[in-house]
Amino acid sequence: MPMVPVVQVFRADLPAGVVPFPEGADVLQVLWCPFTHEFPASPWPLVFWRDSAAVQAVLPAPPTDPAATRWQVPAPCVVYPERVTEYPNWDLPEDLADEWRDDFRRLKAAIPPHAYSDFAEAPGTKLGGYPSWFTGEGWVDCEGCGGRMDHLLTVASWECDGGSWHIWLPLEDRDEDGGRAVPVDPTGLDLGSLGSVYLFECRACPDRPFAHWWDCC
Repeated sequence: MPMVPVVQVFRADLPAGVVPFPEGADVLQVLWCPFTHEFPASPWPLVFWRDSAAVQAVLPAPPTDPAATRWQVPAPCVVYPERVTEYPNWDLPEDLADEWRDDFRRLKAAIPPHAYSDFAEAPGTKLGGYPSWFTGEGWVDCEGCGGRMDHLLTVASWECDGGSWHIWLPLEDRDEDGGRAVPVDPTGLDLGSLGSVYLFECRACPDRPFAHWWDCC
């Protein structure tokens, strides 16, 4: 059964320091099996770090299984990486959340109807940064060393929603009146009620094992 290509990024196209690439690799490829698997009930992903100079013949188009779940096969898109600054929301330490509670109230009063969560984590598909959880934290511990894995990639159904696009949609994706000029779901993915698949890796272990989690609203 052919795997479905989901994300491919070249190190040269990324802002420096977003994700550390293994030595000798300059391409990150994520593929998945486009069927819903058991818990976590999502497409089952695989992570590959490659040396582009070692790649030989390349297929003109990746093969697909006619029986594949269509909303788990992304439409072809060109990626234009952009670095943004974000902050933890679900992962904000409790003592800081208590200390900043009044600041959050002032922020919401100053820019209604937005709350701190609207400004904290960038929505959509992204490398690195903080996962934008729906129902709760889904961090994964490494089976090898026992440490908490690092967030590598979020693959999201939508790049933004009806509220977050006002803050996070790039200027070049807006019309002359400041409205949304592009669809919020350019890939056509629907990962279970507009959910996301989160990929994690352990950078402390030499083989950089990975795991994933799935969450939806």
